[in-house]
Amino acid sequence: MTDQLQSGPWLAPGETVDLTNCEREPIHVPGSIQPRGVLLAVSEPDMVVRQVSRNLADVVGVAWDDALGRPLGEVVGVGPADAIARSASAFGDLRERNPVELILDCDGTPCPVDAILHRVAHVGVHPDLPSASTLVVELEPAFGPRPFSFPNTYQAVRGTITELNRASSLQELYDITAQAVRTLTGFDRVMVYRYDADYNGEVVAEAKLPELNSFLGLHYPASDIPAQARALYEKNWVRLINDVTYTPSPLEPVDLPATGAPLDLTYSTLRSVSPIHCEYLQNMGVAASMSISLLRDDKLWGLIACHHYTGPHAPPYATRAAAEFLGSTLSLRLVDRTEDEEHRRALRVRSTMAWLTAAALDEDRPLAETMLGRPGLLDVVPADSVLVNLQGSTGGAGVPLPPEVTAAIAAWVADQDGDVVSTDRLPLVAPQLEVPGDLGCGVLALPLAEGQYVIWTRAEQVHSVDWGGDPHNKAIAEREGDRVRLSPRKSFDRWRETVRNRAEAWTPAELAEAGELRANLLEALYARSRRVARTAITLQRSLLSEPPDPDHLDFAVRYVPASRDSQVGGDWYDVFQQPDGATVLVIGDVVGHDTEAAACMGQLRGLLRGITYDSADSPAGVLTRLDRAIAGLELKTMASVLVARLEQTPAEVAQGVTRLRWSNAGHLPPVVVDADGQIEVLDAARPDLLLGVEPSAPRRDHVLTVSRGATVVLYTDGLVERRDQLFDTGVDQLREELRTLWRSPVAEVADQLLARMVPDRAEDDVALVAVRLNHQLPGI
Repeated sequence: MTDQLQSGPWLAPGETVDLTNCEREPIHVPGSIQPRGVLLAVSEPDMVVRQVSRNLADVVGVAWDDALGRPLGEVVGVGPADAIARSASAFGDLRERNPVELILDCDGTPCPVDAILHRVAHVGVHPDLPSASTLVVELEPAFGPRPFSFPNTYQAVRGTITELNRASSLQELYDITAQAVRTLTGFDRVMVYRYDADYNGEVVAEAKLPELNSFLGLHYPASDIPAQARALYEKNWVRLINDVTYTPSPLEPVDLPATGAPLDLTYSTLRSVSPIHCEYLQNMGVAASMSISLLRDDKLWGLIACHHYTGPHAPPYATRAAAEFLGSTLSLRLVDRTEDEEHRRALRVRSTMAWLTAAALDEDRPLAETMLGRPGLLDVVPADSVLVNLQGSTGGAGVPLPPEVTAAIAAWVADQDGDVVSTDRLPLVAPQLEVPGDLGCGVLALPLAEGQYVIWTRAEQVHSVDWGGDPHNKAIAEREGDRVRLSPRKSFDRWRETVRNRAEAWTPAELAEAGELRANLLEALYARSRRVARTAITLQRSLLSEPPDPDHLDFAVRYVPASRDSQVGGDWYDVFQQPDGATVLVIGDVVGHDTEAAACMGQLRGLLRGITYDSADSPAGVLTRLDRAIAGLELKTMASVLVARLEQTPAEVAQGVTRLRWSNAGHLPPVVVDADGQIEVLDAARPDLLLGVEPSAPRRDHVLTVSRGATVVLYTDGLVERRDQLFDTGVDQLREELRTLWRSPVAEVADQLLARMVPDRAEDDVALVAVRLNHQLPGI
């Protein structure tokens, strides 16, 4: 793997660095290294030394100017040079094989050295040419016995990994990591440092010597670690400064001969750091430091920051690698936990949005009323208040807002650009509105056509932040000769700031979900303003075919369209037999009431028939396959579906019983009336997730044995739901009606249920399947 040079609006070589320009300091090409080791830049494949650090003789015993232009074997010895060449020529990422453990000849005394290798690509040089990259060799003396061999890095931290896997909270993850890194590396203080959205940092965990004052809970401004430093942390995950008072060892020559430019040290372990940063650490009383990057989606999430106060401190490379491994493990655990929590939250929101989408397309219900119900807009985006202006109706939910505040916020939203408008500090961005922060500090709005809108608001969250020093006084003036230079602050005492005029920030997920809801609202508004073609209704009804007519089963299937003649819906039923003799019953309801819903209904019906007809899958397996097909074919629809099978073995035929096996994807429960008139609503288990929400959602089968003479009833929500009553009330009525109808022929049962429960034209489409298990045996 090769690493390319970077470019940017950097300071000119030799230009003085202070706090006014440190963000433009080219820290990736400092032209020098920390002198705890030495650096050699070697051309390939001839393995000739082209650039070295001035302190080369301290480790190798060869003066830097004598090494230039000579083969690597003449500088470090033939054996070590061969070992470096073998590692450099092996397949794969060069850095993953670090370190190469060498023994150098130091005037007859064997000297153990860790060689850390990486390559730097040459920008503008054709990659097929021999000089397309330079091999960078860094040599660090391995003082004393190595704590453990590098291949056993995992063994060194295995116990800690087990503890991290058992951690039950984020704080426990932080605490375990801080203590383990301190035990492993020997630093006086180890902190887990977490960034906020603006890259201000907070110390969320700490392990330290007992006599040290605590930094736990302190915040540090983003300017303490400039953007270009954070960018390096995302690429090179460990950075050690073993002595903050070190004198840099320059590279000679200044420019790499192959490129005529300074050597890029982004991935160097010895890279010299900014003198401003060293001064900052000295002002804190730190003698040595080490940082380990914590990443999420390849972006810097935080750091493990290590400080030493009693003098220089240089953990060997293998120890640093083990600490880096711990940091990577913590990053993975943080990502796993965050993604798991986000996945559960997103599923809840998607389920709520599915119901809102269905309700929004119901033209007989005022759209504002639908959005403000429960579940409603406050279940999609958590907030203190929500305001709507839809189709001439206005209203709100949550904390009531005075009319003048509502009007002021709505007017401000109307003047903004974008489909989704948001701020977490309205009193600061629009002080002219004079909106009290305790009512409308945070605003998330969906501007819609003709002055319509949806607006969420959050109240001000007054809170205190403990800073490590005054964040508004980041620099002091230092006189150097006849000039004054701005230097990092020297006070890091706890400094408390009260933050006002800020609400809880809207998360990226909340903004995205609000945008998705806006699209659904626009669709609903459009659907409410048009008439659906009669051909769509004809198409829908043509898909509702007659059931089979086996001797041992009597069927009655019914479909009643809603009173909205201009609307088509997504309700459907299906009944068919499989080659093994089982009978499949299907009842479903696609979200929506328009031609798209009817089209999706037709697609789902066809797919389900194709998946089920000659399949050995159980109903749960059928629904799982159908859900994956919805995702794979990008149907972009959601539906509640119940699939059931009436199945018998020869023994069950003789016993006069049948197994009802079913799986329920968000649909209403089946109702069974046995041959003695006992009624059971099969709602003991909650239905599984709707189709079209999560393709990998688990699906369950349920089984009930029913005897001859029993009746099974499947139905859609139009039979039991009314604007003025809950589902449970409608299901209770269905149970009572069946109590008086169960002896009737199954066709009369279906007709009377519709006549009694939907006496006028239905508010919503109704699909109904009733099946009676005859006393006659199959085939007789």
